[in-house]
Amino acid sequence: MRNLLKKGAPFLWIVLLAGIVLSCSNPPRDQANQQSIQSVTPRPAKPVIVILIDSLMDEPLRKAMQQGRAPALKHLYDNGRYFPQMVSSFPTMSVTIDSTFLTGTYTDHHHVPGLVWYSDKEKRMIFYGNGPKEALKINQPQVVMDAVYHLNQVQLNKRTKTIHEELAEQGKESASINAIVFRGKTEHSLRVPPMAAKGTSLPEQIKVTGPSLLSYAAFAQLDPKNNRNAQVWKKYGLNNTFTAQDLAFLVRHKKLPAFTIAYFPENDMTVHRKGPAETDGIVKADQALQEVLNAFGSWDQAVKQAVWIVMGDSGQTTVLDDRQEAKLDLRPLLQPYRIAKLSEPVSKEDQVVIMPNERMAYIYAIDSNIGLPQLVKKLQGEDKLDIIARKAGQDILVTAGNTTQTFSYRPEGKHIDEYGQSWHLKGNSELVDLDIQNKRIRYGKYPDVLARLYGAMHSHEGRYVVVTSKPGYELVSESSPTHIGGAAHGSLHEKDSLVPLLVSGTDTRPKTLRIVDLKDWLLQLTK
Repeated sequence: MRNLLKKGAPFLWIVLLAGIVLSCSNPPRDQANQQSIQSVTPRPAKPVIVILIDSLMDEPLRKAMQQGRAPALKHLYDNGRYFPQMVSSFPTMSVTIDSTFLTGTYTDHHHVPGLVWYSDKEKRMIFYGNGPKEALKINQPQVVMDAVYHLNQVQLNKRTKTIHEELAEQGKESASINAIVFRGKTEHSLRVPPMAAKGTSLPEQIKVTGPSLLSYAAFAQLDPKNNRNAQVWKKYGLNNTFTAQDLAFLVRHKKLPAFTIAYFPENDMTVHRKGPAETDGIVKADQALQEVLNAFGSWDQAVKQAVWIVMGDSGQTTVLDDRQEAKLDLRPLLQPYRIAKLSEPVSKEDQVVIMPNERMAYIYAIDSNIGLPQLVKKLQGEDKLDIIARKAGQDILVTAGNTTQTFSYRPEGKHIDEYGQSWHLKGNSELVDLDIQNKRIRYGKYPDVLARLYGAMHSHEGRYVVVTSKPGYELVSESSPTHIGGAAHGSLHEKDSLVPLLVSGTDTRPKTLRIVDLKDWLLQLTK
């Protein structure tokens, strides 16, 4: 994720950081999974397999293939079609991107705003997992329940159907292997290992709904022998090998359903540490993918027998190696307001909540006496801020650091963008790098910025400002994780937002190269 893993503290890793040791020597398999494995019948149409490689980017992928270090990906590339620039969601954080991928909507519809955010309804900060310093200050069982249960069963908008739910309504089965967002229509009991359940307020079982086949790290496996890849020292199953083994298990037993999403997490961690040009993470993902292709008997048979979609979720941008320069602490900019602390419940005395998602942040005015224009004015003094946005009636009002110029927009106007979306525009469009000619909009360094930013601004309740940082910088608050000298994501910038798409086994393609438009195309492929 994904984001739980990519921030150095996945939900299970967070448990470890909190001092909880999971007993994973023999994790129980989910009963619903086993029943589904036994009941899947052969289908006339080819199964669709999505391989989601975290933080996969075009240039290092091409480099790895050219060097002969990614032969499995190269085989799919040679027998398919390649699109180097597909637009991600916003914020460019995995839980939000996964939600967009599964629902075919942006955040204004699926309601998962980011990896971390503040719920005005519940009056609390929500973390799906973040850095180790934050992990020591927040309620660990609550983080686990938010990541495992509330994300899928409560916070992901129930009125917005996932691809798993739609396929179930069509009488088709689907599978999710290690994906953080997985909601479907089949009931599953995810079993929390006994040591974790006894040592905390966590229940012994967490009941969720997912696809017919659900694999979820140490909580549930499809292959009964895959528990060896769900040990503590293997990040409890949040690794490429775990994902590959469960997927290969379905292939070998001829139990692939109509649609499968398999998540390969490890590349993200490598890129965070070593920067966006690093290829080692892609090589490791390719080695895991080789196991899956081998399960078909030959790689040629793999291409003939299935439709393959290999994709990234977000890019990453280089973070400067000077810690003082690269970190942009938002707290000094918002003095003298009282800023809520991580280690304490949000109180009536608190005035502002800051929730950084690496290179973007939500800044909430929870004191009714503080106006959003006041927050924006304070933020405009920081030159490292790239985009500063707030609601202004029906409009989204945009400005930036070190300027007083503004740009405002709303849907349903006379200007048409390259995706057929219409907008009413006013002010300095250079703030979002638009090329406008004859009422036609072309996007520059912020792909699909109008729809993506509009989605984030309407993603959840509350009064808040959205900010992003310029390339090279990360936004931080109290104990936020950083990636000094490595790379990070979260923003609207093209470096964070463009990912490759590799398609093999079909001559079709999505109507546009946006993750938000993949769902309808994938549903068509299963027919």
